[in-house]
Amino acid sequence: MGKPTGFMEFQRELPDRRPVHVRIADWNEVYEPFSRQRLETQASRCMDCGIPFCNDGCPLGNLIPDWNDLVYKGHWREAIERLHATNNFPEFTGRLCPAPCEAACVLGINAQPVTIKQVEVSIIDNAFDQGWVTPSPASVRTGKMVAVVGSGPAGLAAAQQLTCAGHDVTVFERDDKPGGLLRYGIPEFKLEKRHLDRRLDLMAAEGTRFVCSTEIAATPGPGRITASSLTADFDAVVIACGSTVPRDLTIPGRDLAGIHQAMEYLPLANRAVDAANPPGATSISARGKRVVIIGGGDTGADCLGTAHRQGARSVHQLEIMPRPPDDRDPSTPWPTWPLMFRTSSAHEEGGERLFAVSTTEFVGDDDGAVRALRGCEVDVRTAGGRTTFEAVSGSDFELPCELVLLALGFSGPEPALAEAFGLAPTPRGNIPRGSDYSTPVPGVFVCGDAGRGQSLIVWAIAEGRSAAMHVDRFLVGDTLLPAPLPFAHQAG
Repeated sequence: MGKPTGFMEFQRELPDRRPVHVRIADWNEVYEPFSRQRLETQASRCMDCGIPFCNDGCPLGNLIPDWNDLVYKGHWREAIERLHATNNFPEFTGRLCPAPCEAACVLGINAQPVTIKQVEVSIIDNAFDQGWVTPSPASVRTGKMVAVVGSGPAGLAAAQQLTCAGHDVTVFERDDKPGGLLRYGIPEFKLEKRHLDRRLDLMAAEGTRFVCSTEIAATPGPGRITASSLTADFDAVVIACGSTVPRDLTIPGRDLAGIHQAMEYLPLANRAVDAANPPGATSISARGKRVVIIGGGDTGADCLGTAHRQGARSVHQLEIMPRPPDDRDPSTPWPTWPLMFRTSSAHEEGGERLFAVSTTEFVGDDDGAVRALRGCEVDVRTAGGRTTFEAVSGSDFELPCELVLLALGFSGPEPALAEAFGLAPTPRGNIPRGSDYSTPVPGVFVCGDAGRGQSLIVWAIAEGRSAAMHVDRFLVGDTLLPAPLPFAHQAG
């Protein structure tokens, strides 16, 4: 806990965001610095709640009251040790996680919860500034070789855990640089890539090897390694390729030019921002265009902030579900994740959000490019666990646009990778696995979104850590890695 009376004395406070007109002129992170004194005050609000539901709300099981108390007392070095005990990459989760821990904070029952996420990111940023985060190579090597397929948060977490256990770990990434969606899916204004590169350098210094521009496939070829060669050459394989098959919108006009999946648009924008890529590297730009984003989630918000920075003429974001309530809905009581209206920094920057609307058709011009979107309002009803959408009579509308971005989520990993290992996807499209994260192929494991389905970064890291524990036990018969998560969700 923090100060015994802190939660009664102090109100929740977060860093200010940089002025909109300033931040949309660059790609830097949006928040102003937050002083150490203010942060320690926020940590003091952690109350003596008896049962810290925040620990359970966090998929990583972060020891949140412990490091809140340490920060409040000024013991910052001990705080980072306690934080790293459960979280490999707090600099990622502290910026990108939606903070289910805060939704489960006991103080949140009748007040604003503790600023757990801000305390977390401040601990790790301060630790890097102080030089406390250094490589921790294993003192004893096992001689066992592990291949990790995919370098997103799940793959990186599994790789770091297994490297620290003394195994020789090679991470295979099909992109030109490691990081997965952390590098090319998350915009710079949410995660400056210097944070990612700094962590990757540490992992390399610990002994993790990265092989990029390499795809795992059924047959050999340029830039490809076969799945059979991985299982033959390595003692274990961890598949952590994420959930990358985007959901589509199969309506009239879908084949018109100017309609793109969000994960076509965002990676190109990130490459254009990367100093290592030449100016104009992006081939999809919102500059001067009327943009429509279909999908109201985090990916849609990422597209929104990117379009602002590219100089879009206007932006509309469409969501088929009704507008959530401003406060926690009774259907999602504490300590569950609350259904409520949320505004990201990108929404603050402009654009219009439309709720309970459905797109029915794309309209093209004489050159075969999209010029408008047609849709209607819908009456959303949920009964017996099933949601239906009925068009509202007379609500039809047409929205002019030259760029449409589909941010509808993902349905699973690409089937070709599973097939290359001889694995048949589950009915939900994920790679099958057991409670120990093993697949039906001996020595092959799967973790993160590839096995769980589309989820949060904090779940990906948690799964990578848990899978690593089982792989370590498979390789040497026992393990000193942290105990795994309860296997609460098995896709299928």
